[in-house]
Amino acid sequence: MADFQKQGIEINLPEQVAEGHYSNLAIISHSPSEFIIDFATALPGLQKANVKSRVILTPEHAKRLLLSLQENITRYESNIAKIEIHRNAPLADDPIINMGPMGKA
Repeated sequence: MADFQKQGIEINLPEQVAEGHYSNLAIISHSPSEFIIDFATALPGLQKANVKSRVILTPEHAKRLLLSLQENITRYESNIAKIEIHRNAPLADDPIINMGPMGKA
């Protein structure tokens, strides 16, 4: 178990959560009061993707996440390498975001 201090808040990271889940698919939906992001794993040759984690955010926190991701991507690209998005990537208004290439097994 790991503990972190962030802006005066002690954050507990249990060992099981720290292991994380691999995700190559995100399904994003929203209502007037919340954004829901389902992180799933889609395997080549299978028609079914298993949701590994669901995150529910207020609209304000969803926008904060967007801005934080943009800041971190900019930092990553400045220090490591530009991130290329393949031509077959979904459109920005697609609620299902395939985060990786899907080949056939």
